[in-house]
Amino acid sequence: MGNQIGLTVIYMVAIALLLVFNELVYRRLGLKGEITRKFAHFTATLSTITFPYLFDNHWYVLFMAVAFFILLFVSRHRTYLKSIHDIQRISIGSYLLPVSIYLTFLVSHKLDNKFLFILPILVLAICDPVAGILGINLQQYNHKIKLFGHELQKTWLGSLSFFVSCFIISLIALYFNQEQINLQVFLIAFTVAFVSTIAEMLSWKGSDNMFIPMSVLLVLVILL
Repeated sequence: MGNQIGLTVIYMVAIALLLVFNELVYRRLGLKGEITRKFAHFTATLSTITFPYLFDNHWYVLFMAVAFFILLFVSRHRTYLKSIHDIQRISIGSYLLPVSIYLTFLVSHKLDNKFLFILPILVLAICDPVAGILGINLQQYNHKIKLFGHELQKTWLGSLSFFVSCFIISLIALYFNQEQINLQVFLIAFTVAFVSTIAEMLSWKGSDNMFIPMSVLLVLVILL
């Protein structure tokens, strides 16, 4: 128990230092909030990949999720963590991130399958920022997606980059998990990429931070 508490403290300090570094970069270099927000999303989310190997009880992860949820919620109405909140759109994504990480960990822990946490978090950490940065910054020949006469907030380039990166990551992760490449692995990787791309495409106001890992998790639970 002592080691688990120590790991929890170390991780929380490390994430706090990451947020401080991110804030300093934002203030000193004058970067756009969208960029520093995506950097924090990528590094913080990716760092949780080791959770299934470090924590044998979900309560430690819940404690961290609650702590960072409160920090992000309170900072939204203060002058700090502008590197996270200085964006032009309305988004609840920062609040949902620790919640979705905990829920993914909880399901993975209850089903005793580390891979059910690893792949959803990889997709959330890497594919979401890739889609966001390309969709926002590459405007030429890039248009908002329209479905049934309704214009979505996502772009064709952003969704395409999400699908391609998700398929590649899923294929590599499944190869190491299954220790083989066959038609079934390709089909699972394609299904993960397709379903999570749809989830990302249809999400709004940052809810993709919840829908992406949950959609990947659902596919893996059904197909694995």
